Amino acid sequence: MDHFAIKNGVMHAEDLPLTAIADAVGTPVYVYSRATLERHAQVFKQALAHLPKAHIAFAIKANPNLAVLKVMQREGLGADVVSGGELARALAAGMPGQDIVFSGVGKTATEMVQGLDAGIGQFNIESEEEGVELAAIAAARGQAASCALRVNPDVDARTHEKISTGKAENKFGVPIDRAAGIYARLAALPGMDMRGVAVHIGSQLQQLQPLEDAFVKLGGLIAELRANGQSVTHADLGGGLGIPYKAGEVFPSPADYGQMVGRVCGNWDVTLMFEPGRVICGNAGVLLTRVVRVKRSSNGAPFVVVDAAMNDLARPAMYGAWHDFDAVEPNGSRMVANIVGPICETGDTFAMGRDIDALEAGDLAVFRSAGAYGATMASSYNSRGFVCEVMVDGDKFAVVADRILPAAITAAERVPDWLE
Repeated sequence: MDHFAIKNGVMHAEDLPLTAIADAVGTPVYVYSRATLERHAQVFKQALAHLPKAHIAFAIKANPNLAVLKVMQREGLGADVVSGGELARALAAGMPGQDIVFSGVGKTATEMVQGLDAGIGQFNIESEEEGVELAAIAAARGQAASCALRVNPDVDARTHEKISTGKAENKFGVPIDRAAGIYARLAALPGMDMRGVAVHIGSQLQQLQPLEDAFVKLGGLIAELRANGQSVTHADLGGGLGIPYKAGEVFPSPADYGQMVGRVCGNWDVTLMFEPGRVICGNAGVLLTRVVRVKRSSNGAPFVVVDAAMNDLARPAMYGAWHDFDAVEPNGSRMVANIVGPICETGDTFAMGRDIDALEAGDLAVFRSAGAYGATMASSYNSRGFVCEVMVDGDKFAVVADRILPAAITAAERVPDWLE
């Protein structure tokens, strides 16, 4: 459920008409619903409430906006970060260091020091080489880094190949058949506090079976480690639960997921850790856009050219991803159209031959389910600026990220003297 609905003929975010936001800040603009973010966080927490020990860390990469993170912090969630910049954002949002998990295959020495300085709860180690480097840095500082070893279970998540992370050919984690040896060697190093294992097989999962398959393998590894005399107190199960992008799609619910986790992992005697992102914020945001013009095409379906582009919402161009596209003020008429942006790339296409609300130049529309991997993946391609982001709370809204104009981007560039 989200809080974007037609009321009195106009789409509202909670109790605020989207037309009011467009009038105030222009388009395109990302619009987030505080009520939806809170509800989804609460639903996820409730789904895991039956577990003896659980820790939830919001995956900041899904939506790193500080206002979004503040909502997560107020709901009691920690943070899963994959860069020093995300770590800084989590701390700025008030998330305690001990509630932060640092993931990612390419942590630099500088980022490791940032994590140690912040007193983060856990580094998810992606390779033996990374663990050795972190142990040396921590030991030189007289510290011990709390770590989990991320394993690659060679499980097909049955999702898009570019967001699958748990197959043998993916870059993430260590092969599960080598994990016990790596874990033991790292645990013996000064500066290293190996406390658990981690797994994350992909994003936008539509079925629970791949997750269950991975968790069963992880449980076997935990048993093997303990049999070898190793201590395992934490198991990070990652994230990846998908959301419906098309109206009418049905996905496993957080409750379904929580029941499966309890059945498979409930007797491990560990703190179970989770890294939800999209499932909390995906349907909590829309990208509000205005139709520039409707252009005839040679295949019969007109092009609806909108002022949002692939630099603002990259998922369709990058993954062929679907976003429902709805008029803000639908009149009941329909049309079949190609929805495109103004970027000078054929890839700047959101949909082809889509049955949509009838639209004309000047009309407002939304790309739904744009609260995850939307603004965070934006670029300034074609020398376009970055759209602003707003958050709605009831019948009011606030700008939570300023629109960055092309002139501001140009102002950060320099021409060397020898080119003057």
